[in-house]
Amino acid sequence: MNQLLDRRRFLSDSACSLGAVALVNLLQQQNLLSAGQAGGGDEVRFDPARPFAARPAHYPARARQVIVVFCAGAVSQLETWDYKPELKSRDGQALPGGPAVTFQGPAGELAAPQYQFRQRGQSGKWVSDLIPHLAALTDDIAFIHSLTSTSNTHGPAENFLSTGSVLDGFPSLGSWVTYALGSESENLPAYVAIPDPRGVPQNGSNNWGPGFLPAAFQGTPLSATQPIRHLQPRGIDAETDLATREFLSQLNQWHLDEHHGDAQLAARIASYELAARMQLSVPELNDLGSEPEHILKLYGADDPAQPLRMGFAKNCILARRLIEKGVRFVQLFNGAYASAGELNWDGHERLKEQYDRHALIMDQPVAGLIQDLRQRGLLENTLVVWCTEFGRMPMFQKGSRGRDHNPDGFTCWLTGAGVKGGVSHGQTDELGLKAVQDVHPLYDLNATILHLLGLDHQRLTFEHNGIRRRLTNVEGHVIQPILG
Repeated sequence: MNQLLDRRRFLSDSACSLGAVALVNLLQQQNLLSAGQAGGGDEVRFDPARPFAARPAHYPARARQVIVVFCAGAVSQLETWDYKPELKSRDGQALPGGPAVTFQGPAGELAAPQYQFRQRGQSGKWVSDLIPHLAALTDDIAFIHSLTSTSNTHGPAENFLSTGSVLDGFPSLGSWVTYALGSESENLPAYVAIPDPRGVPQNGSNNWGPGFLPAAFQGTPLSATQPIRHLQPRGIDAETDLATREFLSQLNQWHLDEHHGDAQLAARIASYELAARMQLSVPELNDLGSEPEHILKLYGADDPAQPLRMGFAKNCILARRLIEKGVRFVQLFNGAYASAGELNWDGHERLKEQYDRHALIMDQPVAGLIQDLRQRGLLENTLVVWCTEFGRMPMFQKGSRGRDHNPDGFTCWLTGAGVKGGVSHGQTDELGLKAVQDVHPLYDLNATILHLLGLDHQRLTFEHNGIRRRLTNVEGHVIQPILG
């Protein structure tokens, strides 16, 4: 007690403590404090006045741009990519030791795949007749059959796939990528999210939100049928608009010079200037009238009798155009919100009837997108990812003709830059219930995408509330066997 009341000792201890605080602050500013921890971390440095300027990767990248095709509602791996002949021989039987109750209620009997599977290409990969156009491309695709999620509920599972967390408020994959790398386009956003013609996915804009990253890195929603609103001022001709923007730019620069170092002001001005440039670039981008007939036919965008496929196909063409213009990250949604499987792949009750419609919308346009990227030489530098939030159970739900949610083993795939074609990696058990070989949580898929872009998922970090956060939390491993 006497020591605590001693003035000299108090001043001496205070000096040491303040010195330690100052040292910790300096180490933290230079990213040295966490260097001995899990992977360390690199804070991305960017000019707030030019947040979308291209930035170097951690190491040479195999891919420069990404298109993520997100099939909302949880596509059944058993009706598409993961062939399980054992389900045929045990169709209608109970699963010994299986769960009595699954996500939505009592489990029924095992159910055979609802579509015929055939071997495809030189690889001999078994793929369903449900998706004949994509099946023809299997020699170009690397399948991951052993992915797992931490949630069997659509909203949190969408979050986990898009952001690495089941909770709201975390940055999306596209936001992390554009935060790290910027863009190669001066007149378009670095990150564009293209909602399905039927609506937005279950968790909406959280799938393309910036979370705690700077707001500049959020995705911009844009589609072929719903362009960005309010781009053109009413009652002002182009010449007057240009002169006004040039005058505003001069005023903004004077204001910024007076407040040198104000990062928020610089970012706000940069956002307004990008919006001004988009007034000219976006209308041209959305005008698909210049696309030749053979391209519209390739994507399936030429048949008014199939309006939903036509709308999604035009979104796929828009995705290609965005890549051509240098947009870094494009998120292309297929399927909308929860609707008992009517508007997305959530096939609980009438799986085959609904999948017949959903596959017609998705299959040809996505296959056309891949073929179009290849013939234009864009696939060499563009990574295409097909994904869904979880899979489906090998049994039908009791009293229905559909499958319940299954986060314990499902399939996603990649093609394009840096990916080995004709590869099937990982495995579920003989019934497709659980991943049993080379099991990969979705952290690994995101780590692999970052790796192909030249980014080390352990070094790509952002400090938030005193914690150095990253997309893959404290987990994640690159899936090396699928890389070319």
